[in-house]
Amino acid sequence: MEIKEVMDNVNQFFAEHVAPPHKITAVEETEEDGWRLTVEVIEEKEYMKKYAKDEMVGVYDVKMNKDKAVTSFKRLEIRYRSKIEN
Repeated sequence: MEIKEVMDNVNQFFAEHVAPPHKITAVEETEEDGWRLTVEVIEEKEYMKKYAKDEMVGVYDVKMNKDKAVTSFKRLEIRYRSKIEN
């Protein structure tokens, strides 16, 4: 199951290098021989909890090659977890 392997690799990469993913909201195979994902991460969880603030969610665009290795990631936005989307 290829998508599961892609998601597992992204989860492992983010847990080691950024923060454990909260949700993977999109997975798509690209025509450029790779994968593109959208990942949500709870940002600075302990800091926000310490000061009784709402958690911040970072939304990341992630690119992977055909070997299912992360080649790049970029934070697209950061928002309060309780923010209502329009």
